[in-house]
Amino acid sequence: MRRVLRRVAVLAAVALAGPVGAAPALPALGVEGDGVTVSGISSGGYMAVQFQVAFSRIVKGAGVLAAGPYECAEGSVAKALTRCMAPNRFAPPPTVNESVARVEAHARAGQIDAPVGLADDRVWVLSGGADRTVERPVVEALVGFYRHWLPAASVAYVRLDDAAQGLNAGHGMISVSDAQANACATSEPPFINRCGNFDAAGELLRFLLGPLQARGDARAGRLDAFDQRPFVSGLAADAGLAEEGLVYVPDACRAGGCRLHVAFHGCRQNLDQVGRRFAEGAGYAEWAATNRLVVLFPQTVTRNGWAWGSWRWVVNPKGCWDWWGYAGADYATRSGPQMAAVRRMIARLAEAPGR
Repeated sequence: MRRVLRRVAVLAAVALAGPVGAAPALPALGVEGDGVTVSGISSGGYMAVQFQVAFSRIVKGAGVLAAGPYECAEGSVAKALTRCMAPNRFAPPPTVNESVARVEAHARAGQIDAPVGLADDRVWVLSGGADRTVERPVVEALVGFYRHWLPAASVAYVRLDDAAQGLNAGHGMISVSDAQANACATSEPPFINRCGNFDAAGELLRFLLGPLQARGDARAGRLDAFDQRPFVSGLAADAGLAEEGLVYVPDACRAGGCRLHVAFHGCRQNLDQVGRRFAEGAGYAEWAATNRLVVLFPQTVTRNGWAWGSWRWVVNPKGCWDWWGYAGADYATRSGPQMAAVRRMIARLAEAPGR
């Protein structure tokens, strides 16, 4: 009997301690939880758009590289691959009226925040002239969508298509921080490109947040892994999320009072596929270090069918964010599995330090 009791006690202790090898918990940092900004590239750009629209009461700005309007795919892989990436005469990008109607319908149903919350936002959008993955008409549909809701001065539209100046950008995050970045016109992994001295992270953060101190040394803070599972209802893999995410915290932000930016990686840029390359090389940390800015890098997981412990069939082999419905039909609303998880991460970061 004593042996049985000892075994039960050991198992209970293991259960209380959490899974073996689990990342630390996301810290409470007292960030400003109602003035969040977001950004993303490609599928991360689509995620940034739908997160801003769905949670417009707390999100005050978005930086979007190579993505289109809110709920462009309408839950269809076919539409995602055509009208939302490479449109044609038979599958053009959605019109402004079509996109606006979808937003208003979700708002009436109470599935997203009222779109009036977008009115005081700022939005920065980029399209590369050599980007054949998400083509220019799609990005221009996004710009039109935003200009319906926001004053013209609140929407910046940047086109990197000057080949003579070496600024004809392909499909990727444009960065000056990655020492091994691809050439500007490239559209290949790790989808981080160097286009002269153009610094997308710095440009979008300045537009969204206002004047900033000069970029500094990322070593004035720390990029830490954290356990994403407590923020997910059910298995993280069923929501298309990895077990671990990343967060960059400047040393000056450990005591609280800093702003928060959420940076969504693109397809084939998660921890599974490039390690910390996106979080370290996209250029956010250098600006965060000197501007009292915490940067959350939530992470997707690569999935192609079944997963251990799951009964769900989920297909996301490139580790994209869910902008067409692979994790659920409510993917673009507040209750979407990924949307709700990231919202809970923000709430945790907004709690008072030490909790």
